[in-house]
Amino acid sequence: MYTPFCVLALFGLLLLSGCEDNDGVIFSSEDDIKLGQQVAAKVDSTYRAKGQLLERNNSNAQAYQSLDRIVNRVLNSGDVKYRNEFPWSVKIIKDDNTLNAFATPGGHIYVFTGLIKYLQEEDHFAGVLAHEIAHADKRHSVKQLQRDYGIAILLSVALGNNPGALQQIAAQLTGTLAGLKFSRNAETEADEASVSYLAGTKHYACDGAAGFFIKIEQEAKQGTPPEFLSTHPSPENRIQRIQQLAQEKGCPTTSAPDSDLNQLKSALKL
Repeated sequence: MYTPFCVLALFGLLLLSGCEDNDGVIFSSEDDIKLGQQVAAKVDSTYRAKGQLLERNNSNAQAYQSLDRIVNRVLNSGDVKYRNEFPWSVKIIKDDNTLNAFATPGGHIYVFTGLIKYLQEEDHFAGVLAHEIAHADKRHSVKQLQRDYGIAILLSVALGNNPGALQQIAAQLTGTLAGLKFSRNAETEADEASVSYLAGTKHYACDGAAGFFIKIEQEAKQGTPPEFLSTHPSPENRIQRIQQLAQEKGCPTTSAPDSDLNQLKSALKL
């Protein structure tokens, strides 16, 4: 006869045995979606209360049309595993002083106007978005949260039964609570995925993310390092790895026109 402890242990082993086929996550992708919906709703309400969430309405239609064209090129590259499973929404947060973008589990992407204002080339912007999309598509966010909070707490949040933990997770993802610090391996995987995603667009320079890191590194050397560096690994090795991978793939590294980024900036008056 099994003791309760043995039953729990056996159940745990069964869960873990499925991790290899489930991107190394105990959560199912359906749970990712539920968790992402809860977290996105909390993030939306937080920034809406501050007057910083740019809603998808007539006033912001032009901005979102331009942003969606950039995002959809990446999503439709053919390499995004959960392209048709995750809801994939992108929203703009009005904060010209914050140089950041982040993704929740399940494919909710948030971009701060500070990042849009900061970048001049659309390839670089698309590279950052591809990197964030990779964090969701490779399920890095939920992997890290699984390590930080444990599966039981995450499931309770996904089911809407733990508002306290939901508040904390939302704050962590937005960077208002230390930020969600991915492992170096996760950051490397997202960098590498950005090359594949951009190559698949047949539009953007596939090493676009490297351009963003080059700009960051130059400013850091001038003594004005952006806050972005406080929660992300040093860009130097990342630049080399992205450029090397682009060379190995033989994918185009010629810059695309900046029309959609320029239209986005114009619509946002940046």
